[in-house]
Formats: sequence, C-alpha cells, structure tokens
Amino acid sequence: MKQAFIRMGPALPLGLAYLTFFVAPLLMLVAVSFFADDKLTVMGLDNWRKFLFDSFHWKVVADTLLLGLKAVCATVLLGLPLALVWRGASPFWQRVLLFVAVMPLLTSVVVRTFAWIVILGREGVVNQLVLGLGLAAEPLRLLQTELGLVISLTQIEMPLLLLPLLSVMARFDPNLLDASASLGASPWRTLFKVVLPLVAPGLAAGALLVFASATTAFISQSVIGGGRLVYLPSLVWQQAMINANWPFAAVVAIVLLVSVSAVIAVIALAGRIAGGRVHGAAA
Repeated sequence: MKQAFIRMGPALPLGLAYLTFFVAPLLMLVAVSFFADDKLTVMGLDNWRKFLFDSFHWKVVADTLLLGLKAVCATVLLGLPLALVWRGASPFWQRVLLFVAVMPLLTSVVVRTFAWIVILGREGVVNQLVLGLGLAAEPLRLLQTELGLVISLTQIEMPLLLLPLLSVMARFDPNLLDASASLGASPWRTLFKVVLPLVAPGLAAGALLVFASATTAFISQSVIGGGRLVYLPSLVWQQAMINANWPFAAVVAIVLLVSVSAVIAVIALAGRIAGGRVHGAAA
C-alpha cells in the first residue's frame, strides 16, 4: 500500500486539480439543473421536461452536431491533400508548410473570426472574386449563414486536424508506396488501400479535436452565424446571461456535453478500429 501511494504521489496534485476544477463544477452543474426555479429554491424536473419535450431544442441539438460534422468533413477534404503534399515535400518546404499550418493558432480566435467578417462580407474578398469572375450577378450572402460559418470554421480549426495527421505522416514509411506501385496498384488504389488505413488513427484524432472545437465555438457561431442560427453554446449563453435562467442553462450545458461526448466516442472508436485493423494486417 505504501509503495502504491509512493508511485501515485506525483499524480496526486494533478488528480486534485482535476477534481477541483472539473469534477466539482460538473457535479454542481448537474445539481443546478434539477432546480425548478431560477431562485434555486424548489427542486423538480420542470426544466428537463421543458427541454426534452420541445422539438425546437432537439433541432438545436441536431444543428449543433451537424455543424461539427460539416466542419470535420471540410477540414478533412482540405487537410488530407495538404498533409500528402507535406509528406512529399523537401525538409525546407515541410517546415514552411508546418509553420503555415500552425500560424492560425498564434492569432486570437476573436481576431480570426472578425477577419472572416471582412472576407465574407458583401464587399469582401470572396464576393469581389465571384463578381469579378462573373460567377454571380450580385454579391452572395455568406454572413449569418451556415455556409459562411462552416467556411470560417474550416480555416480556424484546420491546425487541430493537421497537427495529429502530420505527426502520423512523419512516421509513414515511403517504401510502402513503392511496394504498392511495384505490385501494380494505381495511385488511387494506393491512397485508399495503403495510405488512408495507416493514417486513420491520426485522422480520427484530428477529426475528434475539430468536432469538439467546432460544436463549442461560441464566438464564431455568434459573430459569423449571427442571431438567425441557434446552436447549443449560444442557447446556454442566452438562458444564463439574458434570461438569468440558470437551471435551464445547466440543462442545455449538460445536453451539449453529453451529445458532443457521444459523437467523440464514436469517432475515437472508429480510429481505434482502423488502427487495430492495420496492426492486425501487419502482424
């Protein structure tokens, strides 16, 4: 027992911090959700019934999760080719691409979000390009739309996908590509049968981070999405700060945590399954 305590000793401060700053506030949040009034004096399930039996709230949950999935798909479609280019580049250009990939992390999310307002506005860069190429007769409406929000989130969340993916790509054996080509596989077959299964764990880790960040990106959702698009983080803020209905805000926050965690668990499971298949085939 003493030896076990000695081995666990270095982890105790971290464990105490975890209990103090995560577990305890989470338990308080759960407790507050079971109050029936904003004065926190009457216990009841009224707020849970109000949320669970209202189709609008379920639509908000679905829209929030779909937003995260759309951001994941967009970042994967753009990030995977960029990672492949990085893998085939020289060491100098690898460093350049890595710097470009992580550079958004060096800028405040508020600054990046307001920059996208300028880019997506009626007289922004995107509309100027579209009008200049004659692709549209009038400026496109991109602000306060889900399309504009997904576009901005794709750039904002891209480093979260690229960093785990590039980490896996760095350990990728290039001889596997030569072996696949020597066996007669086409480049597309090599991509889907060799490259993607090997980088699937890194891809799943990046997708997990992107999904978790995109679904909880309150600033981007509020500034770019505007008041017309309602997601769970903005609903929490509205109920807590505008309506001062803390019990109902706690209910929404718990639903956000549970729903996002469920999808994250599915993504993580998919990554483990893909990694297990690759290691099993290699064995």
